[in-house]
Amino acid sequence: KLFFTDYGNAAKVERCDMDGMNRTWIVDSKIEQPTALALDLINKYVYWLDIYLESVEVVDYQGRRRQTITKGRQIRHLCGLAVFENYLYTINSDNLSILRINRYNGTDVQALARLDNAKEIRVYQKITQSAVRSHACEVDPYGMPGGCSHICLLSSSYKARTCRCRTGFILGSDGRSCK
Repeated sequence: KLFFTDYGNAAKVERCDMDGMNRTWIVDSKIEQPTALALDLINKYVYWLDIYLESVEVVDYQGRRRQTITKGRQIRHLCGLAVFENYLYTINSDNLSILRINRYNGTDVQALARLDNAKEIRVYQKITQSAVRSHACEVDPYGMPGGCSHICLLSSSYKARTCRCRTGFILGSDGRSCK
């Protein structure tokens, strides 16, 4: 799945398949300007910053069990968001410090370090890196990913795929080759 935010005409947090199909709104109320998103891949939660409402919130992958982690004026200066164990990590763009926020009570906030020009933060944890298994976009004997001449995108599962073409090309009737 692909998770993303939008705060154009109607602010929301959405989810879709990797090929863009099955687009689903998971948060579409009491949200104004969601600017950063982080996933808890183990427990299947989505966290986001809303700099207009000055809040950090969370829902499960279906948009249920919504909770506010923390609120306050300091939120408007945050950018980037990552989850690691019991904490959320973010960047305070006002003083370029890395902040650690307890994701269960939101009150335990600590500045950890200062970095020049930091705008984003990521945490890579071995347990969240799933083992590679065969999937629909593996290279075929002719060197084409998933049998697609240009781009292969996983669809509703790792066993399904959609072929797409680069700009200026059209997908052929076989659903794999681009012209």
